[in-house]
Amino acid sequence: MSLNLFKTLKDAIAHLNPHDIRAEADRPLRVGLYANSETAYRQMEAYFCPAMLSPSRRQQVCQVIERAAFAPGKLRTAHDIEIYSPELSSQGGFTFNLQNPEITVQAILRAHPDRATSLARHLEPFRKPVVCDAIKKISRENALFSLATAIPDVVPFISLPWAIGEFASDTAVLTANQIRMAFLLAAANDREVGYREQRGEIATILLGAFGWRAIAREVVGKIPFGGGLIAKAGVAYAGTRVVGLSLERYYRIGYHLTKTERAAEFQNALEKGKTIAGSVLNVLKRHQPAPSQIR
Repeated sequence: MSLNLFKTLKDAIAHLNPHDIRAEADRPLRVGLYANSETAYRQMEAYFCPAMLSPSRRQQVCQVIERAAFAPGKLRTAHDIEIYSPELSSQGGFTFNLQNPEITVQAILRAHPDRATSLARHLEPFRKPVVCDAIKKISRENALFSLATAIPDVVPFISLPWAIGEFASDTAVLTANQIRMAFLLAAANDREVGYREQRGEIATILLGAFGWRAIAREVVGKIPFGGGLIAKAGVAYAGTRVVGLSLERYYRIGYHLTKTERAAEFQNALEKGKTIAGSVLNVLKRHQPAPSQIR
């Protein structure tokens, strides 16, 4: 590792604060379930607190969700989120979709993005969509940032959690963003969050960073006239996605993707990343002035 890369990587990581993510995950949450029958209550409880959970986990969930009696004209108990059985859907809050509960989950996440990590940590049905969204979002950020190092006009398309003054090393920023993803995925999966707590995962990300860097350099070098930028962005997207998918499996069942699985996921994601990069470049081209307009 060169001294310059080590310094820029250290500077990028210094902007990460796992305590903020931990605090977001630990944010108190109260979800009220409203129904007018025992059957309706049990249907909602069976979804948000499934029987497969361990006794200790079920106890934790029961501290988050509670039955809330509804009576017209009466002051309701304060809840962060209110979920109503279909027969009470006109009362407000979110309607529990009995045939497709995932629709309810997605509606809640769209309305409360600031509570996504807390919802995922406390309630199992929110975990997968929150984790998938985090992987998708951060993979896209890294793809666009890899373009931004060569094309400053891409900067308005990205929104990283730190101010980027100069692009001394895109590898450093991409790696730091993957570490941020590791914090988010651990929090969403009710795991310990922090540099010490996740030292194994972070070490793997740091070691893998140079492999992705070498791949990106190789593909860029093979494509002349700047066409390799799209391939480079594709590598950034695919590499980040593979890291995220491997972490997701590790936090969910205790082991990472195999080497064969990583290779397959990388190839699947590479084209998606290149498509994203190509779309952004096409937008930039459409907004550039015609040659006759350039003075």
